[in-house]
Amino acid sequence: MAIQIVMDRTGDSRHFFNRKNAQQLAQAEQRFCELTELGFTAAVRTDAGQVSQIRSFDPDAEETLFFPRLVGG
Repeated sequence: MAIQIVMDRTGDSRHFFNRKNAQQLAQAEQRFCELTELGFTAAVRTDAGQVSQIRSFDPDAEETLFFPRLVGG
């Protein structure tokens, strides 16, 4: 099971999906597109334990983290 974690002011929401299920995979890709269009930054964990920003949906990513744009004031 892969997961998309969406951070917001209230904490986070987790969306699990099976990469072998075409419908769930399509929903995950749609969620990715919707969130990045809203200004969320998407990142995945690399093999070295680092985090790397991604700009397109990666169906092989085990965990994708979305965090909102920071607003200064």
